[in-house]
Amino acid sequence: MFKPVAMSRLSAVVLEGDERMVLRQLGEAGVMQLTRTVAGPDTAPLAPRNCSADLARLEHLSQRLGSLRQALELPAASAEPGEPSETSLDEAEKDLCAMEEQICAPLKQRQQLLERAGELAAVGERVSGYRELAIPLDQPNESSFLHFVTGTLPSKNFGKLEVGDNVALLSLPERNGRQLLVAMTTRQNRAALDRALQQAGFQPEILPVAAGATTETMAEQNRRELERCTAALQSVNTALRKFAAEFTSSLERIEHVVNVERRLLDAEQNFSRTETAILLTGWIPSRVTPVWKQRLREITGGRCALSTTIPQKTDSEQIPVLLQHPRWLRPFELLVTAYGLPAYLELEPTLLVAISYLLMFGMMFGDVGDGLILAVGGVSAWRLGRRKLWRDAGVLLWFGGLSSMTFGVIYGSYFGIPALKQYALWHDPLAGDSRGFLTISIEIGIVIISLGLILNVLNRFRRGDGLGGCLDKFGLAGMLFYWGTLALVMNYAVFQSHGLVKVSFMLFFAVPLLAWALKEPVQFFRRRLARLPPEPGQSPSAVLIESLVEVFEGLLSYFSNTISFVRLAAYSMSHAALLAATFMVAAELEHFSPGGSLLAIGVIILGNIFALVLEGIICSVQALRLEYYEFFGKFFFGGGQPFKPFRLSVGSEPATG
Repeated sequence: MFKPVAMSRLSAVVLEGDERMVLRQLGEAGVMQLTRTVAGPDTAPLAPRNCSADLARLEHLSQRLGSLRQALELPAASAEPGEPSETSLDEAEKDLCAMEEQICAPLKQRQQLLERAGELAAVGERVSGYRELAIPLDQPNESSFLHFVTGTLPSKNFGKLEVGDNVALLSLPERNGRQLLVAMTTRQNRAALDRALQQAGFQPEILPVAAGATTETMAEQNRRELERCTAALQSVNTALRKFAAEFTSSLERIEHVVNVERRLLDAEQNFSRTETAILLTGWIPSRVTPVWKQRLREITGGRCALSTTIPQKTDSEQIPVLLQHPRWLRPFELLVTAYGLPAYLELEPTLLVAISYLLMFGMMFGDVGDGLILAVGGVSAWRLGRRKLWRDAGVLLWFGGLSSMTFGVIYGSYFGIPALKQYALWHDPLAGDSRGFLTISIEIGIVIISLGLILNVLNRFRRGDGLGGCLDKFGLAGMLFYWGTLALVMNYAVFQSHGLVKVSFMLFFAVPLLAWALKEPVQFFRRRLARLPPEPGQSPSAVLIESLVEVFEGLLSYFSNTISFVRLAAYSMSHAALLAATFMVAAELEHFSPGGSLLAIGVIILGNIFALVLEGIICSVQALRLEYYEFFGKFFFGGGQPFKPFRLSVGSEPATG
C-alpha cells in the first residue's frame, strides 16, 4: 500500500509470424507497457520496422470514415471498447468503398438540390418585396424615355430624401430596418436621381430578367419550384437516413479495425529484429509475470525465449509507476497525483494523505449538520455520477462529511444551534482556553512534519542517496535539529537543572546546521573525485553560497511550517464564529417586527449555506495547502512516469491481476 506496484522488465524473442498474435493478446489484456529497443549487439541486429506507409494508409482511411460520418450526419464513434473483429484491413477498406459508392449519387443530388434551393431562395427574397406591383421583368431599363430603379435605403433616411421634380417614388414595406423603394424618372433626370439616392444610402437591387414575366408571376413560379425542390431534398435526406441506419454498425466495425491496426503498427515500430524474429520488451507488474510467461508460451506454441529482470536503483526513473489501492482509497490518489506522481522507488503516501487530510478538514469544518449535507451530496455524486471523476469526488465529499460530523460531535455544533452545544464531547472552538486549542493544532503539525522527515529519510536511502539521507535539511540531521530543538524548548527547565543546555545546543543546533552546510560541498567534491562533469553553474564558491542559503532556508522552513498549522485552530474558530454571528443576527431580527421569526429562520438558513459553501471551500483548500507545502515538501520527489500499458482499445483500466 505504501509502494507502487512492483514491476519487472519482460523480454520475449518470438518469431515474426507470431508477432501479431502476441501483440493482440497483450493489447486485449492491457497488461504490459511496451518499450522501444534499438538495434545493437545487446538486442537484435536489425532496426525496428518502419511502418510509415501503412500508417499513412490508415490515416487516409480515417479521413474517409470521418467524411462519411459527416455526410450521413452520424455522431463521432464511441470511445468504448468495441467487439473483437476478425475482418482484415483489406476487407474493411473494400466494405468502405462499397458504402461510398452507394451514397455517392444521393450525396451529389443533395448538393445540387441545396444549391438550387439557395438560388431560388435568393431570387424569392429579391422579388418578394415588389410582388404586388407586378413590375415587368422585360429589361425595364431599356426604355429610351424612363429611368427605373429598385432598391433599399435606411428607414430613417426615407423622410429626408429629396429627389426634386419629375420623380415618381413608391415606398414598400420595410425589410430588416431598410425601406424598399421603387423610383422612376426621365432619362434626362437620371443623374440627379442617382445622386440624391446615393447620398441617402440607397442600395440598388437588380431584379431578375424574364421575358413575359412580372414580379408577381416570378414570385409565384419561384415559390412553386422551391416547394418541389424542398420535397425532393426531403426525399433524398430520407434515403440518406436509411443508409445511415444501415451503415452505423459497419462503420463502427471498420473504425475498430482501423484503430486496432494503427495501434499494432505503432507497437511494431518499437522492436528491433532479425530476419525471422523480433525482440519484444516492456514493463509488466511482477505479480502477473509468471502467468504471462506461461501464456506467451501457449500463444506461440513454445516458439519463444523469455527473460525477466528486476529493476535496479540506477534506472528507477525509467520504471513506470502504477498505483493500486482499495476502491475506497482510490479517490485520494487525486490529491497525490495533483501534486505529482511518486517515482518508482519512492514511498507512496496516499493512505497517510487520506488520514491527515480528513483530520485537518474535519477539525477546521466541524459541524454535524453541514457535514451531513456534504456526506449526502457525496453519496448522491457517487451513485448518480456517470464519469469516474464525479464518482471519486463523491467519495471524497462523503469522507469529508463524516470527518466534519465527527468533529461536530466533539464541538457540539449542529448547524451552530446554541442550545445543542451543551451536548459537546469537548467544547466549542470559541469556548474555553483558545491557547490550548492552538497548542493542539501545532502538535498535529509537529506529528505531520515529523512523518514527512521519516519518509524523506526512507526515500533517500531507498534511492541510494545515503549522503542526502544523513546530511539533508530534511534528513537525519534535520530530524536531530527539529526533534532536539522541540525537546529543548518544551523541557528547558529539565535540561537546565541537569546542566545540559550548552551540550544540547551544540548537539541539536550546531551539529545539524554544520551537516546542512557540508552537504553541497561534499557532493561537489565527490563528483570531482569520480571525474564526473560538474552540474551547470557549479563552482566551489557557488556551492559554498548555496550551502549557506540551504542552512538559512532550513531554519526558516522548520519554524514557518510548524507555525503554519495554527490555521487549523484559526479556521475552526472562524467557522464557529460565523455560525455564532448568524444566530446573533437571527435573535435580533426575531424581535424586529411581526414577521421577525420568519426573517430569523431565513438568516439561519442563509448563514449555514454561506458557511457550507465559503467555509467548506476555504477549509478544503487550506487542508490541501498544508499537505502540499508542509508535508509533501519534506519528502516528495515526484517525477514518476505513469504506467501506460499497450491496449487495442481505449477507456479501460490497466489489467494487473
